[in-house]
Amino acid sequence: MPRLSQISPTTLAALGVLAFCFLMTAIGRGTGESYAVFLLPLTAEFGWHRAEATSVYSFYMAATGLASPLAGIVFDRFGPRVSYGVGLTCLASGYFAAGWIDQLWQFQVAVGLFGGVGAAMVAIVPAQALISRWFERNMATAMSLAYAALGFGTLIVAPTAQIAIQAVGWRASYQGMGAVFLVLLPIILLMPWRRISGGADGRGGRSKYQSGDGPTLKQAFRMPAFWAFFVIFALTAVAVYGVSLQSVAYLVEQGFEELEAASAFGFAGMLSFAGMTLTGIAADRWGRAVVATASYSLTLIGIAALFLVQAHPSFVLVVVFVIFFGLSMGARGPIITTLIAKLFAGRGLGSIYGTVNLGQGVGAAGGALMTGLLYDLTGGYDLGFAICAGAALIGIALFWMVPEIRTGRLGRNPAEDQ
Repeated sequence: MPRLSQISPTTLAALGVLAFCFLMTAIGRGTGESYAVFLLPLTAEFGWHRAEATSVYSFYMAATGLASPLAGIVFDRFGPRVSYGVGLTCLASGYFAAGWIDQLWQFQVAVGLFGGVGAAMVAIVPAQALISRWFERNMATAMSLAYAALGFGTLIVAPTAQIAIQAVGWRASYQGMGAVFLVLLPIILLMPWRRISGGADGRGGRSKYQSGDGPTLKQAFRMPAFWAFFVIFALTAVAVYGVSLQSVAYLVEQGFEELEAASAFGFAGMLSFAGMTLTGIAADRWGRAVVATASYSLTLIGIAALFLVQAHPSFVLVVVFVIFFGLSMGARGPIITTLIAKLFAGRGLGSIYGTVNLGQGVGAAGGALMTGLLYDLTGGYDLGFAICAGAALIGIALFWMVPEIRTGRLGRNPAEDQ
């Protein structure tokens, strides 16, 4: 193992950038994902129906998705200082305000809109752009680690939020989240962004993934692979978020303690950290379609185990759900992100990835709202979980049916027509 003094300054800087991206994604998205543990306290206090309470998270994911193209454009045009600054301002404002409000629409604006826009501005969209400037040889692994931050953030934030809710209440817990982002804001603004955004070569990060005559966002709209990525992101989000958001409330209804249910949710996030990290490595070795199929299969097993808990409420089934669903939660993200960076390399990469990520926001918002509405209509989660499983099956099919995704090679570049 090389000593620290033997590692080049450029490598150390790249690792520092990766660590920063990991941290910002973990707290930016992990805070939003913690809404699952706020669901029951808010429902109990305000008497909301499950679909009403779930709508806050749907607003959050929709805002995250809709703001993702904006995050990419802001990053491309104004740089990371503006992107992270705007994001932290939104997060601090939204979560601090959440501790003082008492109307559903106010939560939809504070936690949903401000939390979602803030997460888009500080999480995976700017991380993808920065990492592609610092990593070329090991970009898939670096992307996997950045995506794994979502699971790590869920592991840390969700149980911590549950403990805080039990100790000081949900209002003070939200105010504490806002205070954390407020403290981070001046620190982030004072970072040496000119050097950071310069990339490994120090010339503005114009690596092969950021330079050349690659397609613009407008040109990408004419490419079937672009829309295939969009649909895969959307369907995968339906399968994951339609289940994960309701998992804490579902387990509590089956007789588990609130902290036990929140811990299960958090441990699933922890395993997603491992799953996303390993996915990038495995995809380079065995092929992306094969690894994606395996990860979807784990998702399906996890959903089935959670479904069976209502008939046999045992920790064994919960453990099966946590392991299989957790390992696959977010595992498709690194595969898709790396493929996008390779297939759409060039001037429009940031905005293209941000727009594709809109599919994830649409799917997550739709999936979360769908399971909440079906719960209110049917009194259970059976139909909602079945639809989530169906979305995962279609995701598998698309990985094999679309040639560009299956092979990792683009046919014809529309930029060549210009």
